[in-house]
Amino acid sequence: MKFGKAVVKFRVPILILTLLLMIPSILGYIGTRVNYDMLEYLPEDMETVIGQNELMNDFGKGAFSLVIVEDMPAKDVAALKEKISKVEHVDTVIWYDSIADLSIPMEMLPNKLYSAFNTENATLMAVFFDSSTSADVTMDAIREIRSICGKQCFVSGLSALVTDLKELCEREEPIYVTIAVILACIAMFLFLDSWLVPLVFLASIGMMILLNLGSNFFLGEISYITKALSAVLQLAVTMDYSIFLWHSYNEQCETYTDKEDAMAVAINKTLASVIGSSATTIAGFIALCFMSFTMGLDLGIVMAKGVLLGVIGAVTVLPSLILILDKPLQKTKHRSLIPNMEKAAKGIVKVFPLFLIIFALLIAPAYYGYSKTNSEVYYDMGECLPEDIQYVIANSKLRENFNIASTHMLLVDTSVPSKDVRSMIKEMEQVDGVKYVISLESVIGSRVPEEILPESITSIVKSDKWRLMLISSEYKVASDSVNKQIDELNTILKKYDKNGMLIGEAPCMKDIIEITDQDFKVVNTVSIFAIFVIIALVLRSISLPFILIAVIELAIFINLGLPHYFGQSLPFIAPICISTIQLGATVDYAILMTTRYKSERIEGNDKTTSVQTALATSIPSVIVSGMELFAATFGVAIYSDIDIISSMCMLMARGAIISMLMVIFVLPALLLLCDKIICKTTLGMTKINNNLNWRLSVNEK
Repeated sequence: MKFGKAVVKFRVPILILTLLLMIPSILGYIGTRVNYDMLEYLPEDMETVIGQNELMNDFGKGAFSLVIVEDMPAKDVAALKEKISKVEHVDTVIWYDSIADLSIPMEMLPNKLYSAFNTENATLMAVFFDSSTSADVTMDAIREIRSICGKQCFVSGLSALVTDLKELCEREEPIYVTIAVILACIAMFLFLDSWLVPLVFLASIGMMILLNLGSNFFLGEISYITKALSAVLQLAVTMDYSIFLWHSYNEQCETYTDKEDAMAVAINKTLASVIGSSATTIAGFIALCFMSFTMGLDLGIVMAKGVLLGVIGAVTVLPSLILILDKPLQKTKHRSLIPNMEKAAKGIVKVFPLFLIIFALLIAPAYYGYSKTNSEVYYDMGECLPEDIQYVIANSKLRENFNIASTHMLLVDTSVPSKDVRSMIKEMEQVDGVKYVISLESVIGSRVPEEILPESITSIVKSDKWRLMLISSEYKVASDSVNKQIDELNTILKKYDKNGMLIGEAPCMKDIIEITDQDFKVVNTVSIFAIFVIIALVLRSISLPFILIAVIELAIFINLGLPHYFGQSLPFIAPICISTIQLGATVDYAILMTTRYKSERIEGNDKTTSVQTALATSIPSVIVSGMELFAATFGVAIYSDIDIISSMCMLMARGAIISMLMVIFVLPALLLLCDKIICKTTLGMTKINNNLNWRLSVNEK
């Protein structure tokens, strides 16, 4: 009670302080760097990551792009190459004239080298940058190269992807946040009892979202997925706390004539009720922090922080706003569209065996689809972009003109003899899908001594420690074919050089595939265990956590299984995140209903009456919560052109509805079926006489 009274007493200073905090929050939000390169979230001890660091440290080369030039005379291409080489942070540009400028007759150049860079109407340049793939300066360089090249040129490579992704995100984000706010508002206008209160909720939550986004400055940087989803997610999963406070305040106003006393009691009751609710949601997000792929850590920390701030805002900022705006809030009240649910609850309870049968029948197909969806995800981030974006067009041109779908880089120790290097290259070129291997040895052959070449040429592909080679592949990044190819190339490499490293986008993606498969199991296990413990403590029961988690897990299986039956492929990060987010965010619906069922049983009501009452009183809250989460995410899913954002929002929207339906129809049936076990394994219910209560129920009927 003391806390509630303190908030009420200091409501004006609380609002003033919150508004003042918006200034550093806005500055922090603007100053927080956003990372668009998913490969940077690989563990630092992986060979591909070590190799990338070696490339930067030893050669001063980080990012890499291939530039396709169509229908341009050779002399103009040479001039273009010179212009590109002068772009800031471009380290090296390799074209076939990089070799032709040497005092070696053109006829001595191998045919494969010429054809590697030229077709009938197109030519190819390899561009190395002295900055990392997703560095801001690299993206600036990509934009400048595109402006220099004009419409005849196409820039591929991971840096081009992150450049386009950044521009698309920055263009879309304000629009889909607006869509989420508008649709959430509409849902609240329909399902709450005031026209003004949704706007008050949004003002309170909006300030907490800004605090969360601003405080990300102290993390150094966040991923683009975190930036894109955090505002929408925080709005969706913390709106419940505002609804709890509003309902509690209205309830207390019927008991207390003084609005301040009513609010003080409402604050304390809300805080007590949202602790368990927010704990499960926070646990779901914290589980993401256990991923080896550290994008999960990024999203987990930001969202756990956001939920905590949502709770704080609901019991400090929101009560202050409601008290200050109490008169207009009361004047704009209207009847909620949700009718009395007693008849509906009675009907659902009456046919509960039917829902038990449905529950049992859904398990096998839901789990089958769920297991298949997890194996049918895609890892190529290019697939998450629209087909008309520059990077996607460049990649299509690369495949059409040169039959190149991916490019690997090879670091070989300089101590390996040139003879062995040439043998290694011959073996690698026999591997399925390898178009060619470009290296100093493959270019000059065995007839030209390496020593006579100028240092300006050899330094491009050779340092004191490493030789750098390029391998062009016909196979797409993250495909089964390229992963098999990488295994074969690594086997050959290690035969000649145990310390050699195969690096690039495709090898990094192969690592992501391997670690995220394990991450999925770890995150699921951690989230289920953590939420099990929280439910057990909140409900003081051993059996109830099994029942509640079973209901929501089936909802997750259905949600993540549907893409398989619809023939859809999801981005790899979606199932990992959604499985834990849906569990953490929607198990609250089940806790709400079960808490009421438990209190009804303890008060002496029979199991049927208890479940019926719990269902009738919980349905409105569950519908409001589920529809609000659906509304906040569905609009984003429909609007966004970035498939990874669209897919995750669609899964959250659909998951909210499925969890809502499972809690309303299946959970009551399971509570009725397992009533005896629940009573025997739940503190405070062990003395309930099930037989007596059942007989009383029969006699009443």
